[in-house]
Amino acid sequence: MSKPQPPVFELNQKAENAPSKIEVIKNLLIGEQLDAYEAELAELRKQMVTKKEALDKLIQEVKADLEKSIDHVSADVNHRITNLEQNINKKLEDIDTNRVDKKQLGKLLSELGDKIAKG
Repeated sequence: MSKPQPPVFELNQKAENAPSKIEVIKNLLIGEQLDAYEAELAELRKQMVTKKEALDKLIQEVKADLEKSIDHVSADVNHRITNLEQNINKKLEDIDTNRVDKKQLGKLLSELGDKIAKG
């Protein structure tokens, strides 16, 4: 004689503790598929976390590179502005030294005219 199979669920269990017949049938029919789906979902979640961490790392690297580039551009702009200010100041000084005072020029021309007339 073969041994009797243990029941899938106890008939004497209280209704709240016993699985419903539908749950038992569902587990028999698609239990393995659900386990496979759950395993796939767990793997996908794991891959998503890994990819998110990689993206976060790349974002931090790009941010650092951008900050470095902005610093270089800012330094370059400041250097160019300083050079332009120095050039403008030099040109203004040159204009001041090369500018002729009209009164002084008139006086010199008048004196030159007088000398020519006397001569």
